[in-house]
Amino acid sequence: MGNHIFILAAIMLVSGIFGGLINYYQMNQNTSDSGSLPRCIVIGMGASFLVPVILDFVNSDLILEIQGDPSRLLIYTGFCLIAAIAARVVIVNTSDRILREATLARAQSEATQQELRVLRDELLPLVEAETEQDAPLDEGAAPEIDPDLDEVAQKTLKSLATGKHTFRSLAGLSKANGSEETATGKALSQLASKEMVGKVSGLHGIRWYLTEKGRRMADLLV
Repeated sequence: MGNHIFILAAIMLVSGIFGGLINYYQMNQNTSDSGSLPRCIVIGMGASFLVPVILDFVNSDLILEIQGDPSRLLIYTGFCLIAAIAARVVIVNTSDRILREATLARAQSEATQQELRVLRDELLPLVEAETEQDAPLDEGAAPEIDPDLDEVAQKTLKSLATGKHTFRSLAGLSKANGSEETATGKALSQLASKEMVGKVSGLHGIRWYLTEKGRRMADLLV
């Protein structure tokens, strides 16, 4: 009985080493990891020594049959070799699947964060428009119209303040102003530098909106 166990253990050991070598040369030919070979051998040996447990789970009498028929050792050796080779495949496939799922989850998370940022930028002007703002404490004199604003910029502020849409397109503002898109674009850039207007990028492209500062200036123009 002792010799029988020793033979089985030797078969599992050799099969595990051989299966680890097969995995190493099949799947790690282009790697520079010096620990790859020992890792493959250890995984193969561990999987090979689990074969008796698997046979017990399926109620197989192969180990006992080997005592009466030594030719059954070949089948047992094959099982050990299959287990050693399959272990590496299962681990690699599982690792790749986990990596793919983690990458997909990260991409979805980044997409969700981007959508939330866009939604925040779109909601902020609406909240500001519906919220009463306190006048700045440093306003000692009555507010005056900014002298740097030309006619197109003033018309743009009026269009943003009186239009039925909070977010306006460049084409829509140009049509409302009766001016060229180039001139309206320059006016919007000037107003944005003075923090009187802001812009958001959504599904329909860039849209412009009036800030609280711009709303106060528009009240002086209307």
